[in-house]
Amino acid sequence: MSRRALTTAAAALTATTALLLTACGGGDDKSSDDIKGADTGSTSPSASASGGTQAGRPDVSVPKDLDLVFDFDTPSDAKHAAALSDAQNYIRALDHGIDKRDPEDPAYQFYSDGSASQYAKSQIQAWVKGGWTVTGTDKYYDAETNAVGKGKRVLVSFCRNQAEFFGKEIKTGKVLRTKESLSSYQKFTMMMFPPTGSSPAWKAQVIEVKGKAKECQA
Repeated sequence: MSRRALTTAAAALTATTALLLTACGGGDDKSSDDIKGADTGSTSPSASASGGTQAGRPDVSVPKDLDLVFDFDTPSDAKHAAALSDAQNYIRALDHGIDKRDPEDPAYQFYSDGSASQYAKSQIQAWVKGGWTVTGTDKYYDAETNAVGKGKRVLVSFCRNQAEFFGKEIKTGKVLRTKESLSSYQKFTMMMFPPTGSSPAWKAQVIEVKGKAKECQA
């Protein structure tokens, strides 16, 4: 379903990244950074999961009628695997905030800072204002991880197919269905920063969402 695109400038450490805010639908934007030591090794696919509460981490559970599918291979590098895992948790946290109708939800704040945190807040605000919640199946796949900044940061990217992901009117329960099209496909790119202080989480600092991503069509 088409949502109003909200675009903001987000500063990365070594480049300026355009932050495209989309909920369901999208537009096009570009970002750049130095990518070193790509790691896309695989062991086993990441199963679809509704999240939940892990020790020392917030609840990121999503509605029972929303199925988040992360069809990712686990990187062989432990840091890359952790960064990819928390990128998934960031997505779960965003949907958790929409379900709870809370633009200040602590879950997304646990997994993000800076522009990525602003993105999540803006998305939740848009869904709350529209009177919608999330339902259906949201598919993420073709993940890649790349070391950035002497290996301290990890650039995570993956595709999304939201053809079966819909908004649902909270008051009426009506599901706002749309047909699959090029707009169903998006490409996510997230700059993940390693844990600091007592936090165990890798945090998304900058996010780019490219709409109508032809490279994500099967």
